[in-house]
Amino acid sequence: MYEEVRRIGEGLIRLESKLDALAGDRKDADSRLADHEARLRHLEANRWPLPTISAIGAIIAVLASVAPLIH
Repeated sequence: MYEEVRRIGEGLIRLESKLDALAGDRKDADSRLADHEARLRHLEANRWPLPTISAIGAIIAVLASVAPLIH
């Protein structure tokens, strides 16, 4: 009987250490997720000028090609 209680106690200790390891892994994953989210937001914020510059360039090209026809 004592041996069985001792084995159960050892099993509980192993389970507790595994749960602690999982909690640590979750904290690491949460910090990595926050870092990735911040990096993506930065990339998205810096990406918007590219289509705007392309649109402005297209408008300038159209105006440049139409200008000789008007004169």
